[in-house]
Amino acid sequence: MKQDATRNAAYTVNCEDYVHVVEFNPFESGNSGNLVAYGGNNYVVIGTCTFQEEEADVEGIQYKTLQKFHHGVRVDGIAWSPETRLDTLPPVIKFCTSAADMRIRLFTSDLQDKNDYKVLEGHSDFINGLVFDPKEGQEIATVSDDHTCRIWDLEGVQTAHFALHSPGMSVCWHPEETYKLMVAEKNGTIRFYDLIAQQAILSLESEQMPLMSAHWCLKNTFKVGAVAGNDWLIWDITQSSYPQEKRPVHLDRAFLFRWSTINENLFATTGYPGKMTSQFQIHHLGHPQPILIGSVPVGSGLSWHRTLPLCAIGGDHKLLFWVTEM
Repeated sequence: MKQDATRNAAYTVNCEDYVHVVEFNPFESGNSGNLVAYGGNNYVVIGTCTFQEEEADVEGIQYKTLQKFHHGVRVDGIAWSPETRLDTLPPVIKFCTSAADMRIRLFTSDLQDKNDYKVLEGHSDFINGLVFDPKEGQEIATVSDDHTCRIWDLEGVQTAHFALHSPGMSVCWHPEETYKLMVAEKNGTIRFYDLIAQQAILSLESEQMPLMSAHWCLKNTFKVGAVAGNDWLIWDITQSSYPQEKRPVHLDRAFLFRWSTINENLFATTGYPGKMTSQFQIHHLGHPQPILIGSVPVGSGLSWHRTLPLCAIGGDHKLLFWVTEM
């Protein structure tokens, strides 16, 4: 008997604001692995969540808000810094946001009376992706509709600038390949840049447009995944510059692609947000069909837990969490 893959969220957390973006902290440093950040129309909220899958004495989910930061403008993207630590006194919370006003804000907090932020300006159009350098956290890479990828230091000085052929949609910095940066463009091209030579060293082609989101696999540096048009696409960069696998996935165009942090064959995709509901799917490369399908009222954002096969998505005044069996 075929099990129905359509499922409701395993856990939900109520929020004060519409949630545009959600990000689990991807770094294991300093006991900060269970941190989650989400952004709404005016605020960024930092919290911790513990799930029954990881702690026997937790029933369902245990969520606690640590700090709320006034943002004043819609939050479009959040990136965690590897400098974030909860095991120091005082703790260090560090992250940056992209916003509807085309600015980047770099936040630093000790969860008490020190809550600072710095504004980084330079993009002339919407910022579609941002990421901290995963080793030291001393630089931030961003991509924008202004056809540029930029790298900034923490003072807001631009240390590198790459001209793109179309809007930059995603940017990834791999902890095992810290001298390379992956940049995905809307025209279907994904390039890897050598950050020392400051030039492109490899490119991949989706042959489909618009490419909306791409992600570099954490568990296998040769794997890249993306969504373009209605399809998901997977590359093995040692094999070819064209995708090895692709499959139609969302009728209303695919919007986001994210690899699982713990399994190189597991990934999630979302359909376009903004309609009444947005479809969300979890896929496994060994299965011909999605292994989990969810629908989210106007869902946005997508993030995998660092150590669990668990996804978070933002919704209307809610965080929603789906758990999949591996």
